Amino acid sequence: MLSRCSRGIVAALLLAGVLCACSSGEEDAVRRVADRLAAGLASYDVGNVPFTDEDGAGELDELMAPLDDLPSKVTVGDVTVDGDEATATLRWRTRVGDEDWSRTTRARLVKVGERWHVQSDPSLVAAKIQDGDTLRVSTVKAERGRILGQGGVAIVKPRPVLRLGIDKILVPPARQRDSARRLADALEIDATGYVREVVAAGPKAFVEALVVRRQGLAPDYLLRVKDIPGARAIADHLPLAPTRAFAAQIIGTVGPATAELVKESQGRISPGDDTGRSGLQLRYDEQLAGTEGVRISVVRGQDAADELFSTAPVDGTDLQTSFDPHLQQRADDLLASTGSDSALVAIRPSTGEILAAASGPADNGYNTATFGRYAPGSTFKVVSSLALVRAGLTPSSVVECSPAVTVNGKRFENYDDYPPGGLGRIAFEDAVANSCNTAFISERDQVDRDELTQAAASLGLGVDHDLGFPAYFGQVPAPDGETEAAADMIGQGKVLASPMAMATVLASVLAERTVVPHLLVDFQPEADPEEPLTASEAKTLRQLLRAVVAKGSGSALQPLGPRVIAKTGTAEFGEPRPDGSLRTHAWMIGGADDLAVAVFVDEGSSGSGTAGPILESFLETALGRH
Repeated sequence: MLSRCSRGIVAALLLAGVLCACSSGEEDAVRRVADRLAAGLASYDVGNVPFTDEDGAGELDELMAPLDDLPSKVTVGDVTVDGDEATATLRWRTRVGDEDWSRTTRARLVKVGERWHVQSDPSLVAAKIQDGDTLRVSTVKAERGRILGQGGVAIVKPRPVLRLGIDKILVPPARQRDSARRLADALEIDATGYVREVVAAGPKAFVEALVVRRQGLAPDYLLRVKDIPGARAIADHLPLAPTRAFAAQIIGTVGPATAELVKESQGRISPGDDTGRSGLQLRYDEQLAGTEGVRISVVRGQDAADELFSTAPVDGTDLQTSFDPHLQQRADDLLASTGSDSALVAIRPSTGEILAAASGPADNGYNTATFGRYAPGSTFKVVSSLALVRAGLTPSSVVECSPAVTVNGKRFENYDDYPPGGLGRIAFEDAVANSCNTAFISERDQVDRDELTQAAASLGLGVDHDLGFPAYFGQVPAPDGETEAAADMIGQGKVLASPMAMATVLASVLAERTVVPHLLVDFQPEADPEEPLTASEAKTLRQLLRAVVAKGSGSALQPLGPRVIAKTGTAEFGEPRPDGSLRTHAWMIGGADDLAVAVFVDEGSSGSGTAGPILESFLETALGRH
């Protein structure tokens, strides 16, 4: 038999066991509810969690709504039970960009009948949050990378602008349509589309109509919107080039992200973000934009926001180009008054750097300079000359320059102002100088189907390369028949080139090697022609092209010095005019030393007459002769 003492010890041990079993059971029940709470908090939906307050779930869900796009993981730590009350530790880890917002909160639970319920409290989300507070998730803007030119000069950098639009808070709903229409008319934008945007926007939205540069803005410009109810001008900065025209087709623009760009970004871009929308700004947007920071704040009534967590923005990386800002601006200015598509491209032969690539205002945003596709006309005779030199012709070789030549029923003539004294049996050098079409066509049998294509490749024409932006290097396909072979010799037929490609041809002549142009540091492809250009061939071509200036169609360039070489060109295109004449592209390429330039005007009288003055003015600037 057990003694009285022994019986007491046994009873105590049995009672402790009962208490432990009871406590363990309650703790398990609390943990199960806490696990449900943790899962609901992690998904920002606590609708399946039992709360002491029937509105508790809805209030918490509303509080957490701004965090919806930030993935969270919530786990339960220690659980403590004290009668009908319990606490559970919650460990949060919310992914914000590339960082974790880690924090610990406490859940309080009470037993109601046989079930445990959670006491609703905004501090479940973060310890600092109190009743009545709201959460705000905002972005911290990264500094956009600049687009740089020669010498690291910032071409595109933040410049002051005014965002003009309707602030719907400032105008009654009944008058918003009228205000939107009046503003659109004043700013000369599409009124129907803008009214639609204003109507569709939220009740407190500022609906942007137009962004204008503050620099150079006419003093009375804002007077046109001053009296329109709801119209506002908000000062801001945008990454812009020095002028609206400055290499605009290549550099591109920055503006509010379109729905399509938001979708394609796979979460990198949000609605309302400023982003690259065209050109280099679009293609290299991720590099230039950097990474926005994120700030999570608690807002208490009218008080300032109290930061809970933030990630620092990572500024964008600059994009280095080879543009010479002074020469690019000069090119843009020279094309400003052209009435048809036009372009000017300047290349540094020794390096292949593109110093300027301008497209005129009539191009309506099309990148004529590096991506245009046009018959190069007689500027292509540089290529034809190389092919003929390889076939054995020299500058003094005698060729036949007749008034006209017929090939398979197709009549070819020289241009209207061809000098009569340049006809007959003349030196090949004179045929190049005066741009005699019939002489080149008469010599076509010296060049087989592939040799013209190879000569073009030796001068950088007709072989594609990835330059990191839209670039067309032209084409010189094998001709289909004798007529096309004749047309190819004078840069028509199926021969096509961009202004950049023709500037490359001249750059190769000056560099005495095949040049591949480039604009970006990371895109500098090497030339690998089947038959490389030799120094001897380049020297002969320079002699021929010097004759164009010294005694031929490019004589207007003589004041620029004895080293300047050039070639003029016209190319017929389109349907005949009512008088039977054809419209003509006007070309001229020219340069000296370490500069090669091509000028193109879509419709002009002649290469020397239309493109020539533009080339002359540019060379005066670029070669330092004012």
